[in-house]
Amino acid sequence: MLLECKNINYQYPGSDTQVFRDLNCRMADPGFHALFGPSGVGKTTLARMLCGQINGFSGQLVTTGLERILYSYNLERLPGWSSVGEHLALNTPDSSRHLVDELVACFGLAGSMESRFAQLSLGQQNRTNLVRYLLQDFDLLIMDESLANVDEGTKEKIILKIKEMFPTRGFFYISHNVVEVAKFCEQIFVLRNFHKVPQAVVLQGQNYRGGPDVDKKKLEHTMLEIVNAL
Repeated sequence: MLLECKNINYQYPGSDTQVFRDLNCRMADPGFHALFGPSGVGKTTLARMLCGQINGFSGQLVTTGLERILYSYNLERLPGWSSVGEHLALNTPDSSRHLVDELVACFGLAGSMESRFAQLSLGQQNRTNLVRYLLQDFDLLIMDESLANVDEGTKEKIILKIKEMFPTRGFFYISHNVVEVAKFCEQIFVLRNFHKVPQAVVLQGQNYRGGPDVDKKKLEHTMLEIVNAL
């Protein structure tokens, strides 16, 4: 698989401000990677470009081996009159039905299967949506604040389960939490304002997979690198 942005330039129609100016970045391996940067820097814009929701940019976007790119985002809503179990049953292909129980249990949703989506808390809604996407056929899943409103312990359990169950898939994790990005992600694509060169800086995360915790000094060093790159 290969994901590469080559000299991407973009500004929203009617706006005088560029979002990207000669943006370059490259990801050549599957795994759990991150898009990180301050609000308004273009993380969601890039995510929507990758999944084909935004066009009209110049430059080249290479997605070799990434035939299906999915985009999951915070506060995505499902019809409120159906139960969680019904949503998953209707949206799960036969090839993934064997994964449902394991994901539901790990995501702490076993007691919510009979509840309507509208009755769930924000964290439960986000977890339900993420399970729905993980059950699809995808090569790259973009998780745009998909675990917002989820407590830290559950969030860590979910991330580790994703890395365990889908080792050959690609993930772009968008979060404002520098600790979890530094700890769990392999490559960290730090997006900066368009006037900074280069606009994307690629750093190595600790890529924690469970077991003994990461070295505290190494984690702090990675966090400092991320902050200094902004």
